[in-house]
This record gives sequence, structure tokens and C-alpha cells, in this order.
Amino acid sequence: MADSGATQPKPSSSVKLVLLGEAAVGKSSLVMRFVNNDFQENKEPTIGAAFLTQKCTLPSRTIKFEIWDTAGQERFASLAPMYYRNAQAALVVYDITKSSSLTKAQHWVAELQRQASPGIVIALVGNKADLANPEGESGEGGGEVEEDVDGVVAGNEEEGEEGSGDARKVPTKTAKAYADEEGLLFFETSAKTGMNVADVFTAIANAIPETSLKGPRGVGGQSSLREGQGDARVNLGRATAEGPKEGCAC
Repeated sequence: MADSGATQPKPSSSVKLVLLGEAAVGKSSLVMRFVNNDFQENKEPTIGAAFLTQKCTLPSRTIKFEIWDTAGQERFASLAPMYYRNAQAALVVYDITKSSSLTKAQHWVAELQRQASPGIVIALVGNKADLANPEGESGEGGGEVEEDVDGVVAGNEEEGEEGSGDARKVPTKTAKAYADEEGLLFFETSAKTGMNVADVFTAIANAIPETSLKGPRGVGGQSSLREGQGDARVNLGRATAEGPKEGCAC
């Protein structure tokens, strides 16, 4: 009986997931690390949104993430509701070296709580943890200016003049306290090193209730996704929430 059960295929469900956050916090780099285990030092900014897919295999089921990586530039902010509509999960990303990015992340969390699907699983993710000094959690960085993977300056020379050699501006305990207060998952990650990236998506997959999972036809009327670990479909042009448009590299 044990052998028979072990050969049975695991249930497979599709989950629509959206990434939100200020420009240049590394959202696209997080996705590319998760999907392709790849990191590009000078990645071009996302325009509109990019659409990718990847599987997460749990002991009892397989989750197919349908990932909408939204542009962080303010001119694209009005498009966000189109992407998080019917989403079952969201990664709200900030840059630990830029305090204002956490403020923007809190804005996105509040918007999701007001307008997104009830029961959406939200993870607050502090990216660029590789730039922090592991010896300290003061949050008082050394005033370093770091160029983000999207080619935008992410540091703030006016924040922190202590000369500690630590680029961190957002203390872990500050972001963690906020996440706990709002009932969010919380991780600090590094898309550059891969630190905690897979753990974020695994935690989200585990947190989604069975009752909210969809079948293999996907979410929001999207057709079923092609099978295969590491399957990725990327649209670097303007996309719509109904699916990738022409120019998608499948």
C-alpha cells in the first residue's frame, strides 16, 4: 500500500502572485533568482509588468506560481490593481538600504488590504540583505550609495553618517514588528546571493489555504500553464492581467 501511494501524482494548483514595491528594490531580481537561479548585476527596469511561472513542490502538493512582476515607477502605479486583482498572494518588497522604500511598501500593504482579494497572503520582503553588516542591527548605515540592480541609486547619503560600513537603513526589528502587527509573512533576502529567496515562495505556498487554491486552469481565466520545472514566460513590454502579449519569450 505504501508503494502504491508513493507513486500517485501530487495535486497541482495554480496561484496568482504579484510583486509590488518601489522602483529599484530588486523585485525582478528576486523573481529571476527564484525562476532561473540567475542574477544580473545591471538589470533594466521593468516596463508595465513581466509575467513568469515557476513551480514550488510541497510534500502534499505542487504549486504553480503565476507571477506578475510589476514596474515600480510611479507612472505605472495606477496599473497595479489590474495585476493584483484575483491574486492569492503578494510579495511587497523594500530595500533594506533605503528607508523610504519601506514607507512605500507599507502603502502597498494597506492598498492590498483594502482592495485585494480577501484572505490574500502577503509577504513583506526586505531585499539586498547582502549589503548589511551581519555584526549589527542598528540600522544606522555608513552613508554608502549603492546602485540598484535596476540601475537606480538606492542609497541615501544623508541617512546615517556614523561610518559603520553598514549600508542598512531599515532595522530588521522595525520591519518585523510592522509585519507582525499586520499579520504578514516576513523575510530579508538577497537576490544577489540567493539568501532566503526560495524560502519566501515556499512559505507563501504553505500559507495559502487549500480552499483558495485553483485547479491547473489557473487564476482569473488564464489558460493552463505549460508543465515543467523552471518554466518561464517573460514579457518586458506592457502587459495586461489577462495574460502575456506579443513579445513574450516562452
